[in-house]
Amino acid sequence: MPCLLTFLSPRIVDAYQRVRRLGHALWLLPVSLLAACSTQAPSPGPGAPPPATAEHMRPAAWQSLPGWSDDHVIAAWSAFLASCERLAGKAQWRDVCHDAVTVDPLDEVAITRFFETRFQPYRLVNDDGSTTGTITGYYEPILNGSRTRHGPYQTPLYRFPDAWQAAPQRVRASQRELLQSGALRGQELVWVDDPVEAAFLQIQGSGRVRLDDGSTMRVAFAGTNNQPFRSFNRALIERGEIDASQATLPGVRAWARRHPERVEEVLTVNPRMVFFRELGSDHGAHQGPIGALGVPLTSERSLAVDPAQVPLGAPVFLSTTEPASAQPLQRLMVAQDTGSAIQGTVRADFYWGHGDTAGERAGRMKQPGQMWVLMPK
Repeated sequence: MPCLLTFLSPRIVDAYQRVRRLGHALWLLPVSLLAACSTQAPSPGPGAPPPATAEHMRPAAWQSLPGWSDDHVIAAWSAFLASCERLAGKAQWRDVCHDAVTVDPLDEVAITRFFETRFQPYRLVNDDGSTTGTITGYYEPILNGSRTRHGPYQTPLYRFPDAWQAAPQRVRASQRELLQSGALRGQELVWVDDPVEAAFLQIQGSGRVRLDDGSTMRVAFAGTNNQPFRSFNRALIERGEIDASQATLPGVRAWARRHPERVEEVLTVNPRMVFFRELGSDHGAHQGPIGALGVPLTSERSLAVDPAQVPLGAPVFLSTTEPASAQPLQRLMVAQDTGSAIQGTVRADFYWGHGDTAGERAGRMKQPGQMWVLMPK
């Protein structure tokens, strides 16, 4: 996941339903941050045949995929094998996933041959017949926190309330109303030291918390209050508090330092509230957050897509450009996450990994791109 960061995009708008989320850039930081963020939306089962019609999927030759022969597909192989853990039980994927385990994971030639002989590429086409769409980015943030409230750790991340489990889809009170009413008292999962980072984490849907005892807690999307998303970054811009170039985590944090008395009021402009769960110790530090497919995301090889157009788990060849650049970014990805703001055929959120560098790249990413989904022959 996730889906942060597509702040101004529709994904932002609902950037956290990445269910189990994420939402995977301008408002991108605002836009990407929000856009990516991944909140899972209802989706067809893993490995389901592509629901897109023939108008949305056109058979293509391998030679037509720009940069295919230059990509180091070995880097995507582990992500594909992770998808097979979920797809192997599906008739369409059973044989190809069974045979994939016999391929040498260190033999790039063999991996390339496997894809070219066992898969058919389909170029994705939008409703209007165009083949270009928007590619945003998201990442897994790292916060500082404590399991107990003390010192600088005054901002809580909350568990999904037990009392809501019976009706998880019911629309609840807004974030501001929930916080002011005290209804969430006792549901604190962890306390962090920065309310702005906590708000951005809600956009991303999952993250890491470095605890004051030296350990690290992994938190994942657990649910929401089902309210619509509203970007606090955009609200600050509309009020003339910051300009678009400052609609980033550092920019909003700097604004918050200047106006500490107004932080809660601005951040809760967003009525949507995201709740978290702690991942178990079996989820290693080297693994990415859990995406909508139910497997850990792989840095720079996992995508959040619209599952109504691209089946979760499928390999996807992506041709776009580096964040805020014209430099080609062409590589094999795997569709392993979703985001409620990620809607449409040629639309995706690129998972950059965790930490500040990944966040900076995700925040600047809002690029045009083309996509080819690979389906078993």
